[in-house]
Amino acid sequence: MIRFASLGSGSKGNATLVEAGDTLLLIDCGYSATEAARRMDALGVAPGNISAILVTHEHGDHIKGVPVLSRRHEIPVFLTHGTLLGCRDRDFHQTHVISPHAVFQLGDLHIAPYPVPHDAREPCQYVFSDGKRRLGLLTDAGSITAHMISALNGCHALMLECNYDPDMLANGPYPPALQRRINNDYGHLANHQACELLASLDTSALRYLRAMHLSEKNNHPQHVIETLQSASLASGCDIHVATQCEGFDWVELV
Repeated sequence: MIRFASLGSGSKGNATLVEAGDTLLLIDCGYSATEAARRMDALGVAPGNISAILVTHEHGDHIKGVPVLSRRHEIPVFLTHGTLLGCRDRDFHQTHVISPHAVFQLGDLHIAPYPVPHDAREPCQYVFSDGKRRLGLLTDAGSITAHMISALNGCHALMLECNYDPDMLANGPYPPALQRRINNDYGHLANHQACELLASLDTSALRYLRAMHLSEKNNHPQHVIETLQSASLASGCDIHVATQCEGFDWVELV
């Protein structure tokens, strides 16, 4: 069985938990170590029980608490070479450099990293499997690539970025330069792009869909739900939005 939860998702911080058997992974930590521990406690998790931290890229809303958590609780960190070079604090308890094209195993989980187009040094996202079920994670990607489609095909659960509504972004408070950074091929996925990606995937086995990394100023949960519900998904697919404040509670893939 795989289960997964979010400590929070958005521009103010991102962190995800994935567990199978005796293996508990933390993917990113954009919160302080203290705040992350508080959020983990709400999910019944102690930081000392984390087997490893996987990093997607070096932006602060994804890596802020990783170095301190790693040192404080002696947790190994896995990340690409480019992401490591982009980190200000590289003093992890243990550092494992990974290729975004090479599958590896940590305990009871098979992990398949894959590269994504984002304005970072060598960003990647991940697909997790216990040999029976596949869980996909995709945030912080400005456009859809054939490699992303191949990596995410046939997932049983998917955490998928729905960062912004184009009209809200265009008419919102962000200055033009920031709008261009978000709305380009190396920025973030808009609601309609997430829907386009789903249309390109084999979603016949998809049971759980979680919308991730919503902008608090340029999106609205109802817009996201309505867009995702328009996609041709498996009957009964459970769709929810991850919040910045609470993320989402444990979901079990059995």
